[in-house]
Amino acid sequence: MHRIVAVAILALAALVSYSAHAEVLIGVSAAMTGRLAWIGEQGQRGAEMAVADINAAGGVLGQQVRLIAVDDFCDPEQAVAVAKKLVADGVVLVVGHYCSGASIPASKVYEAAGVLQISPGSTNPLLTEQGRANVFRVIGRDDAQGVVAGNYLADYWVDKKIAILHDGTTYGRGLADETRKQLNKRGVTEAIYQAYTPAKNDYSAEIAALKAAKVTVVYVGGYHAEVALMVRAAHDQGYAVQFVSGDALATEEFALIAGPAAEGTLFTFSADARRNPEAAPVVERFRAENFEPAGYTLLSYSAVQAWAQAVTKAGSLKLREVIASLRAHSFDTVLGRIDFDDKGDLTVQSWVWYIWKGGEYVLLE
Repeated sequence: MHRIVAVAILALAALVSYSAHAEVLIGVSAAMTGRLAWIGEQGQRGAEMAVADINAAGGVLGQQVRLIAVDDFCDPEQAVAVAKKLVADGVVLVVGHYCSGASIPASKVYEAAGVLQISPGSTNPLLTEQGRANVFRVIGRDDAQGVVAGNYLADYWVDKKIAILHDGTTYGRGLADETRKQLNKRGVTEAIYQAYTPAKNDYSAEIAALKAAKVTVVYVGGYHAEVALMVRAAHDQGYAVQFVSGDALATEEFALIAGPAAEGTLFTFSADARRNPEAAPVVERFRAENFEPAGYTLLSYSAVQAWAQAVTKAGSLKLREVIASLRAHSFDTVLGRIDFDDKGDLTVQSWVWYIWKGGEYVLLE
């Protein structure tokens, strides 16, 4: 009798211990080091805050959530390696990756392992055109962003020399090509279309060539660090050329690198979630920590929000049920109410124009 009671007590203790430590693991992956580390920090901070808020409210399905952050260095091979690590760790969701060139190869790993992927920053259309049911994103696509950019170039610089540059990456070339496609569709042909080498420390020669060609406006498909160096080089050469780019410029580091030359640079990005009433408490908490939730911070936060709500509505952490829930419901997030289509894209995409003024980006009036 005593032995039976003792066994029962041990079993109960084990159950209590397991319940106390039961947790749901999710991952966040972006470039945490290197030239895109600033953006990687935005993604990580957004996911961290979302997890903290979810846990403070009781977790998901009664379990606490733990976040694992990994550095993919915006590199395809590194992305696959860290994807395999997250799978081995047992995550059920990955918020990431940021770079399209990382998200696309990593998505194959997640699909094979039955892990949900929600990207806060990968805009290349191919990510959700692969037919992988487990892939979603909370940002728009470059075929939509490129239409906005191409139309703007055609509307305002139709009689000027236009150059379109790209860095050869999945994101940069894809965005440049979509912009070029729409520009040409409007009956305007660019004067120059060419690639540049990313991760250089100086683009003075490239800018001098554009100046010699009398280019008036330069559209750049690429990341913020290189665009900032180009803008600075043009300023140093006294070259009053208009720079236009895409969503990768939504980081304060652009202005830190470009300095005063950043003034007047145009770019497209999602509608600023910091202005949303739904985001106000979250934004306030970030600012209390002396962190400005710009760029991809709230996009990352919203990815975790949407997942947690989908799990709650499904009453399950199983991938098939969560996917069905994501497709069947609307979700109230810091971005506002969002819905996903059958491909995993947002049903409503809002690309808007921003301009750099006084060291920050503001809506173009």
